Amino acid sequence: MDSLFNILSNAPAPAAVPPGAYPRPSWLRVRFFGGENYQELKRIMRTLNLHTVCESARCPNMGECWEHGTATFMILGNICTRACGFCAVPSGKPLGPPDEQEPERVAEAVERMGLRYAVVTSVNRDDQPDGGAAIFARTITRIRERVPGCRVEVLIPDFRGDWSALETLVSARPDVLNHNMETVPRLYRRVRKGAVYERSLELLRRAGEMAPGIPTKTGMMLGLGESRDEVISAMEEIAAQGTHILTLGQYLQPTPEHLPVERFVHPDEFAEYKQLGEQIGIKHVESGPLVRSSYHAFEQEESARS
Repeated sequence: MDSLFNILSNAPAPAAVPPGAYPRPSWLRVRFFGGENYQELKRIMRTLNLHTVCESARCPNMGECWEHGTATFMILGNICTRACGFCAVPSGKPLGPPDEQEPERVAEAVERMGLRYAVVTSVNRDDQPDGGAAIFARTITRIRERVPGCRVEVLIPDFRGDWSALETLVSARPDVLNHNMETVPRLYRRVRKGAVYERSLELLRRAGEMAPGIPTKTGMMLGLGESRDEVISAMEEIAAQGTHILTLGQYLQPTPEHLPVERFVHPDEFAEYKQLGEQIGIKHVESGPLVRSSYHAFEQEESARS
């Protein structure tokens, strides 16, 4: 199965970055796909009123992923209670509590799309006592009930360090538990407002301790001003938590209002990080300019368990 899972969106696309705002090298050129599968996936998402973030995040793989009929579902609404400098998802105060029927609609979409591997992520819901963990758990359960045999990966927020919320989610036994570090510690206050580097490391460690049989995963964006030494140091700390899978990709500015690209990282440097990451004990490293958090998710899970 070709499974280029990525975060998708049904929100209106933001204004395009003006041509020439920053020169994009040749290795970041992507082909856009817009065939029948793309249109069918778009129709399913709209019909079931499911939130996704690919369009608003301007994911470079969106056309390819949609054409392959793959998706990462975004639950808990489409308003994030945080305003990270890299992310184009709308932020503010959510209009109400999470939709209790959303897990059923996600499961229906998974069934209609014929997925063998589904990825579920969310906005941050710091307004909720459990950060939305119970809705995550029910979504996993409903997918499994409706599509027996379908594997489910979750990309979760930090739940503000509420480890009982993490335990609620882990008890639903996702096939992969992903929580993105996003960047190196020095850049956290600028890049990832409301998050704490050490707390995210602890989440990865605790998840592994709660369920040793579930692969843990994280991802980082490069090109935000981090140094090579900082990347390697972060990779070593990630490995020390027992993390099984790491994704590394190039940060791309989604709109002119977001953080600028400081540097385009050459594919050879990404290849070096892959080699180094696996040498320090991370079982699978997916590293390249167009890699996103759920890139080749199905293959990553297979590799982590082998």
